[in-house]
Amino acid sequence: MKKMLKNYFMLAAALTMVMAMLCGCSNDATTNVDNGNDITTNVDDGNDTATNVNDSDDIATNVGNNFGTFTTVTDGKLIMATNAYFPPYEYYEGDAIVGIDAEVAQAIADKLGLELEIQDMEFGSIITAVQTGKVDMGLAGMTVTEERLQNVDFTTSYATGIQSIIVPEGSEITSVDDLAGHIIGVQLSTTGDIYATDEFGADYVEQYNKGADAVLALTQGKLDAVIIDNQPALSFVAANEGLIILDTEYAIEDYAACISKNNTDLMNAVNTALEELIADGTIQEILDKYITAE
Repeated sequence: MKKMLKNYFMLAAALTMVMAMLCGCSNDATTNVDNGNDITTNVDDGNDTATNVNDSDDIATNVGNNFGTFTTVTDGKLIMATNAYFPPYEYYEGDAIVGIDAEVAQAIADKLGLELEIQDMEFGSIITAVQTGKVDMGLAGMTVTEERLQNVDFTTSYATGIQSIIVPEGSEITSVDDLAGHIIGVQLSTTGDIYATDEFGADYVEQYNKGADAVLALTQGKLDAVIIDNQPALSFVAANEGLIILDTEYAIEDYAACISKNNTDLMNAVNTALEELIADGTIQEILDKYITAE
């Protein structure tokens, strides 16, 4: 009997140990579940990341204000491409690029709640920079043409340009009709270049990266005339004695900003801002600041 009781107590003790072990394992398992909850917390952190994405969307919306949601190359910036040798539309004043286009772009950027950044490049590179998404828009006294419209879209026009003819004083060229057979200087890829090449032939047109370089060649007797926009023409003639502008218009054209065909949201926002600036007189004030009555 004592032996049986002894065995009973031994068996009970063993069962107690087994139960304790099982309970311990169960607690560990519960701990692991809690750790799993920690993993769930990490998932919540992921939701925080999603919130950041939403914050980014909020920024885009806030940037647009009343102009809709749009994207730019760099968040918070409006990057403008220009060729800063085209006074009074764009030129250097010290290290800063100033002029009509710089102020128009700044006014648009202010409307959109963006910081303006201006990049100076060759005129012929501007449309490519816009197309490839390196910049947001081109603003460079650029005329709207059918050829350019194949590659980029244009905003509402903000100014009217006139193509003028610069010649030396005493030149035998006195009108557009006299240009045939003479060597004409132009700025590469401008409408002056396009019109002159089409009308007079490439053999009679000398292309320069800067309008100022064409005018310099004219003063050196290397050219017979230069075709360029009227406002830059006035500046170049004022700075170079012995040159005059013919009292005749070669062409009249509209200036506008160019924007990628793939960024219609930005186009709509810029157009809305620009139209407001035209309506409230801001654009005309900028033009009047740089272009006085002749």
